[in-house]
Amino acid sequence: MAAKFLGEPTKVVSGSHDRTLKIWDLRSKACIETKFAGSSCNDLVTTDDSGTTIISGHFDKRIRFWDTRSDSTSRDIPLQGKVTSLDLSRDANFLLACVRDDTIKVLDLRMNQITCSFSAEGFKVGCDWSRAAFSPDGQYISVGSLNGGVFVWNAITQKLETVLKEHTSEVRAVSWQPHTSYLASVDKMKKAVVWGEV
Repeated sequence: MAAKFLGEPTKVVSGSHDRTLKIWDLRSKACIETKFAGSSCNDLVTTDDSGTTIISGHFDKRIRFWDTRSDSTSRDIPLQGKVTSLDLSRDANFLLACVRDDTIKVLDLRMNQITCSFSAEGFKVGCDWSRAAFSPDGQYISVGSLNGGVFVWNAITQKLETVLKEHTSEVRAVSWQPHTSYLASVDKMKKAVVWGEV
């Protein structure tokens, strides 16, 4: 369901529907470690350049924190719905979680707590792998909805900025261009839209 580089270009961590996280060595093309999460992993992120911390979002409504030097989770955070995606702010201080209770949660990783929750009339998370994203500067949060809208909130004021409408089916993923405020979205019917300066 997800894969990210783990601190160096020769290691990758993957999260799977089979309830495992696996660490892969790209040189030997082999799995070098398996972590048993107990629930299907819908998404994951890594938080540091040393590759010691993995955060995973799960079907069982939990966000799990892993230290690669240990076999078990260091902690977990229960939520009110399945976690469909995770994204880190560029400074790695904030974690964005898209949740099937039709909310977007922001966690401050320095305080290890949820600092705000985003929702709006008409916003519904469409599937178990809907992807939400921070803008490159961390000032905006975007996610697609079941109704075809792309919802964009201001992360600072916590207000809904706009709902972009071009899709006619469920929007499954969004992604910001890393160096501008261009936004791409893709829907269930395989239509991709690139939005100008949002």
